[in-house]
Formats: sequence, C-alpha cells, structure tokens
Amino acid sequence: MGSKAPSWADQWGSGSFGDEEDDNKLVTKKSSSGGSSKKMAEAKAAASAGFDKAKAAASVGAQKVKSGTSVGLKWVKKQYQKKSSSST
Repeated sequence: MGSKAPSWADQWGSGSFGDEEDDNKLVTKKSSSGGSSKKMAEAKAAASAGFDKAKAAASVGAQKVKSGTSVGLKWVKKQYQKKSSSST
C-alpha cells in the first residue's frame, strides 16, 4: 500500500520554523544607552493606559451582555407561560 504522493516534509522542504537561519536573524543586540530604557518606560505607560481603557470597555460590554441575557430569558419565560396557560 505504498503511496506515490510526496510526504509533508517533501512538500514543505526544510525551511520551517525554528530553522537555524531564521534563529540567527532573530537575535537582537542590547543597547547600553539610557535612551532605550526611557522609551521602554514610555511604551509601558502607554500600554498600561490602553489596558485600563480596554478593561473598562470589557467591563461595560460584560454588563450589557448580562443585562441582555437576563431580558432575553425573562422574555422566553413569559412566552412559555403564555403558551402553557392558553393550552390548558
């Protein structure tokens, strides 16, 4: 039952993630200047502010979902009660 189709490795070759050439390209140099740490601190502050905004938006969104679900369930319950009271 031999298959003549190429294997996965034959199709994609050896250039995969984790290849040594790719690893060498990803190596970065650390700078010893103080400007880099200042930029990092500014980036962290901006990210923190963005995170706080996203957290607040997620909280509001969760409250809307909770409220909408509650209203929806009450509507379904009301519809079921109307149907079951009219059929008896």
